[in-house]
Amino acid sequence: MTTTPITPTGLLPTLPGPAYTDPATFLREQERIFEARWFCAVRAGDLLTPGSFRTVTVGRENVLITRGRDGALRAFLNVCRHRGARLCTEEAGQVRRTFRCPYHAWTYAPDGRLVAAPNLKDLPGLDRSAHGLIGVALREWLGYAWVCLADEPPSFEETVIGSVSARLGDDRAVERYRPADLVLGRRVTYDVRANWKLIVENFMECYHCATIHPELVQVLPEFAQGWAAQAAVGHGAAFAQDVEGFTVDGSGGFGRLPGLADEQDRRYFATTIRPQVFVNLVPDHVILHRMFPLAPDRTRVECDWLYAADVIDGGADVSASVELFHRVNEQDFAACERTQPAMHSRAYAAGGVLVPTEHHITEFHHWVTSLLA
Repeated sequence: MTTTPITPTGLLPTLPGPAYTDPATFLREQERIFEARWFCAVRAGDLLTPGSFRTVTVGRENVLITRGRDGALRAFLNVCRHRGARLCTEEAGQVRRTFRCPYHAWTYAPDGRLVAAPNLKDLPGLDRSAHGLIGVALREWLGYAWVCLADEPPSFEETVIGSVSARLGDDRAVERYRPADLVLGRRVTYDVRANWKLIVENFMECYHCATIHPELVQVLPEFAQGWAAQAAVGHGAAFAQDVEGFTVDGSGGFGRLPGLADEQDRRYFATTIRPQVFVNLVPDHVILHRMFPLAPDRTRVECDWLYAADVIDGGADVSASVELFHRVNEQDFAACERTQPAMHSRAYAAGGVLVPTEHHITEFHHWVTSLLA
């Protein structure tokens, strides 16, 4: 189902400037958004072998995600239960059998059980089961591990899967791209000196596209009109007639992914999965962004380009494909970094305005303020 945006009139207010700079606001966001909602942490394909692990920042916590000997992914707070030292100090790695704290050598199995502690073998009454790692809820979807730090996580089906279905207008729209079966072709990490909400807002609108995205507008000419794909349910921006593929020069890509519906061919679809994921869908690959908010004015973004296995295994050159959205990312993040300093200005103390083609950002603002209220 595709609908045309209803053209609104007038201007709507944005969030005030301090919403992007205030440390107390960022703390509430960590507590009530990032530590309370489902958070896309790692690609499952990065953890293929038993004992492989990655550590990620989720709100104020550091989370350890590892593959057990039984093949299952599990997540834990990356904190030793003895004296609170960080258990794994590397961002990624591989352990042979156990995780050993570098401070006092308390040792844990990949399933979180405490298996050894120096000089405590004969300690009377020691209940090792009571001193294992603190587990974190984990779900796998789209080939990624999603974690939630809440004691009672919200419904994954409603808040994650349901939000994608609502945007794309079809419960199976994203599944037809089979992202879990795709292979990582390229990953680029960006350190953006801007508030995470500025990045979300930028991704949601295309009022800026004609100004700063010349390569993208050449491929998707309707973006020059200012409407973003996310402004209407189920809408996908059509490729230009003379464009063969979603590449920086319009050259051909790698063929249509199997399973796509005809209405998904030669179109670009995008969706935001709150609070920190962007999914971009084109006929021959998927681009997925994960944001890691680190401070009121700093956000790390990991961007993955995913392709069919035969494309990567066959040694195909994906550079023209990657370069298009890499340029878009750099252009977008530079714009956000130009905006961040002005969030401190008295000229923006009460905020700015949204023009009609940006009005759908208002719903995102309402979502944020409702969770912080």
